[in-house]
Amino acid sequence: MAGVSHFEMPLPEFTDPVRLLIVASPYYKDIFDQQVAGARAVAETAGAEVEVVQVPGALEIPSAIGIAERMGDYHGYVALGCVIRGETTHYDTVCNDSSRGLTLLGLQGLCIGNGILTVENYEQAAVRAQADGQNKGGGAAAAALHLIALTRKWGARETGVGFAPTTFAKGGETV
Repeated sequence: MAGVSHFEMPLPEFTDPVRLLIVASPYYKDIFDQQVAGARAVAETAGAEVEVVQVPGALEIPSAIGIAERMGDYHGYVALGCVIRGETTHYDTVCNDSSRGLTLLGLQGLCIGNGILTVENYEQAAVRAQADGQNKGGGAAAAALHLIALTRKWGARETGVGFAPTTFAKGGETV
């Protein structure tokens, strides 16, 4: 529903450096520019270091994030792209598979903010992408930052979680 306001969580604060990788598709270049500007601004407000890489389309975004996780040195990821409904079912494939790929990576523990716009027309995309408007790119960066904050909070636990034992093997010895 247009015009309805929503709650935005305050950005987390970090004592240690944060490195974010923005993986974005410039398929619609002006939408891309606005999304990246919004994401970059939010990340920099939180003190995060940002790198941007481009991929051909939304379907390549999860693959690029998976590669970066294996080979790079990032704390979190921001997925930015735009899929506009066309005349074929390709729209459904791209929307579903890019989202599914990001979800699977997230369930593996990656901190990903999903800012892939899935819209009916260009006008909807433009409204959502505006860095000084709905700023969905900035929202995706904020989501990644919140997940990073959670991993740092929970990563510092010294006691068991759920069924996890309170001791664990480290380097062959029980700690």
